[in-house]
Amino acid sequence: MEDLSPKRKLTIMIAILAAMFFAAINQTIVSTAMPRIIAVLEGVDYYTWVITIYMLTSTIATVLVGKLSDIYGRKPFLLGGILFFLIGAFLCGFSQNILQLIMFRGIQGIGAGVIMSSAFTAVGDLFAPRERGKWSGIMMSAFGFSSILGPTLGGWLVDHMDWHWLFWIFLPLGVVAFALILVLFPKTARRESETIDWFGSLFLSLAIIALLLGFSWAGTRYDWDSPPIIGLFAAAAFFTVIFVWVEKNAGSPVLPLYLFRNDIVTISNVIGFLMNAGMMGALIYISFFVQGVEGIAPTYAGYVTIPMSLSMVIMSTVIGRYITKTGKYKRYVLIGMPIMIIGMLMMAFMDNVWTAVAAMLVFGVGLGVGMPVFSLTVQNAVSPADLGVATASSQLFRNIGGTIGIAVLGTVMSTSLKANLKEKMAQGGQAPAQFDEATREQLASLTDPNMLLDQPKLKETIASLPADLQPIANRIVEALREALASSLTVVFLWGTAIVAAAALLTFFLREIPLRTSNRMPKEADGARVVQQPEPVR
Repeated sequence: MEDLSPKRKLTIMIAILAAMFFAAINQTIVSTAMPRIIAVLEGVDYYTWVITIYMLTSTIATVLVGKLSDIYGRKPFLLGGILFFLIGAFLCGFSQNILQLIMFRGIQGIGAGVIMSSAFTAVGDLFAPRERGKWSGIMMSAFGFSSILGPTLGGWLVDHMDWHWLFWIFLPLGVVAFALILVLFPKTARRESETIDWFGSLFLSLAIIALLLGFSWAGTRYDWDSPPIIGLFAAAAFFTVIFVWVEKNAGSPVLPLYLFRNDIVTISNVIGFLMNAGMMGALIYISFFVQGVEGIAPTYAGYVTIPMSLSMVIMSTVIGRYITKTGKYKRYVLIGMPIMIIGMLMMAFMDNVWTAVAAMLVFGVGLGVGMPVFSLTVQNAVSPADLGVATASSQLFRNIGGTIGIAVLGTVMSTSLKANLKEKMAQGGQAPAQFDEATREQLASLTDPNMLLDQPKLKETIASLPADLQPIANRIVEALREALASSLTVVFLWGTAIVAAAALLTFFLREIPLRTSNRMPKEADGARVVQQPEPVR
């Protein structure tokens, strides 16, 4: 597809961007409304499953489709991904209970994983690595724009319309994206010599499911040292060992182990893993600071993250063009990663909404400068024959890193909050034992940090108390705010340390020239060769 005319490539990219934006906006538009949807369906106890099932199905689909699209081409999987997502979104809007919503979100997750994996790989089919920098920046911009529009629009829609329309409003865009891919995207021939690695796919899927469930439930549903969590981690290790053995003997492995003998692929994936672990693990707590500590209403809280999305959109677009122009990429990682670290340090010590906005702005700049590089490094370092599976491996490591980061920093958060709250309560001289059991239960509910995220319920709870207990309740809430602020500082510092570890690894990332063609350099005997680093000018 590299030989297509520039005009044809542009029309295909419009179709790919439409598909990506369709998947991304459907995610961000429901993010702010999901708590209310869960409340309407009376499924609070199963809330985590709505998130977990999407994460599981999308991650598995991402890595499995990588190899399959190398065999069968990208077009059928782009079309299939859009179709799965359309069906999942349509059915989500008809959910009558929480179990139906969980099942239909799983279908959506399959579609999202297939779309994202196929879209990023398709760009590699269309453009040589030297040209991909520009398009990688534009694709990052599609995510950034959806993160700006989605939460704000979702909050407005759920306040003014039935919640079902959040899943349905962008369905026409999905139909348009499907039609564009069907008409514009060229079909490629199947590789007849390659077979599907059924056993490798099975054991890789089982290992991912066990690992992600273990980290999703550890510290929340179960203790880290509980039998279910230990059992899940043991199962993940067991299935991984079997998977490695299967891959060593597979004729066409679903995730070829030889990829990881390439130092650029391995280092890029480890950096992506660490970066997502620190970044995702910390950023989910921004709302706790804005709403919980500062008391900003949810409608306005989403505005705090808009500067991050805007700066990311602008910088990723600009840096992508510079990468295409210069053929260099490592310098942008060495610039972007320290800026991300500065942004996260600012989050650790923010004490008002405006410092939070400034931290988001700085972090978004770093993200826009450094983030587009890592998919490009992996794609540039492998043969076009392995483009799909290499891209999928990059996304797999990022997804797993984000999941583990959320779990680990969630435990840091809960442990630190418990200790800080105990200290603040002791300093305040509260003695719950002096009250009767019913009163103690009412006051104890005020020590739940989630209460700070529901201001109307918090005010209602305090107002329901006797007048002589309301000052005590207010002091407990203030102690909770102070304890939460101190705990968030610890969380963001941990996140900063993890991202800093990723930044250190970037110094070991070998830079090789970005190819101006999708054809790999060959030795005289036709064997693949590894490109040698070119001095950075």
